[in-house]
Amino acid sequence: MNILTSRIETSKALFTGVFISGLIALAAQFISEHYGAPAMLMALLFGIALNFLSEDGPAKEGIAFAARTVLRFGVALLGMRISFDMAADLGWPIVGLILCVVLATIVFGMLIARIFGHGPRFAFLSAGSVAICGASAAIAISAILPRDERSEERLVFTVVGVTLLSTLAMIVYPILADAMGFDDRTAGIFIGATIHDVAQVVGAGFSVSQETGDVATVVKLIRVALLAPVILVAALVIRQIVKTETSEERPPIVPFFVVAFAALVAINSYGLIPAAVAAFSAELSGWALLTAIAAVGMKTSLRDVADVGLPAIALLVVETLFIGGLTIAGLFWLAG
Repeated sequence: MNILTSRIETSKALFTGVFISGLIALAAQFISEHYGAPAMLMALLFGIALNFLSEDGPAKEGIAFAARTVLRFGVALLGMRISFDMAADLGWPIVGLILCVVLATIVFGMLIARIFGHGPRFAFLSAGSVAICGASAAIAISAILPRDERSEERLVFTVVGVTLLSTLAMIVYPILADAMGFDDRTAGIFIGATIHDVAQVVGAGFSVSQETGDVATVVKLIRVALLAPVILVAALVIRQIVKTETSEERPPIVPFFVVAFAALVAINSYGLIPAAVAAFSAELSGWALLTAIAAVGMKTSLRDVADVGLPAIALLVVETLFIGGLTIAGLFWLAG
């Protein structure tokens, strides 16, 4: 009975913050559906406007829970959208190109971050979000990075930055693909391999043609699939750094949400998940991530985000130009 009572009390403590985060997610989705604004960006901005709710009060614990646990749950469910067949249908040379572009972008971001005055935390966060899947990758990477007093502001800045860059790319990249003479399939590969967020990839791809949209979506989901191995390797490196350089508690060897993500990809690849369940899980994942990013916004002060500064914007732009240029070069090389 004491355990039950304790869990009820814990649920009550979490309810207010999670409920408010969910309401913000609903409002952001409404604005997105009716006015075309990116839902992630809206959730962040609404959350930042309600920053005072994350201070000591009835919502504090629930907001923290949504920003961490609900976030990881949403990332894990992304695995339901991916299968091994996607790679086989696209062709292994293109899969190899995608893999090289993703890894090269992460390495490039880590190497040049010091030029812009940023350390390894923001370097990996920004490069990973640009290379893999925008806001979703930023959220997942943030979950494994060692925490400090600027963790939330770095995450918020990265999500805002990649969302805005993705929205701009959604408009510009179809025009660029046409100017370079890409056919529908090649245009889909280019769009899927370079635009950061899934929603903007879909928007840009289907604005060209049905084939371009289908190919772009598959390419993008292959990039999403790389989230698990990238985070696994990063978690192992971070664990070793924490062991040798600090006295902090070492993070787990493999974060549970990464294991769940990989397991769901494998299960989905063998056709063991009914289509209706997979569709529901994809929807649930989207809502969980939207709720989590609203909570992250509430934990962040707008003044703190502004303090990240112009060098951070420049770093994101340079990383975006790098992945775009490298993809174009790779496509011309494969075509030649």
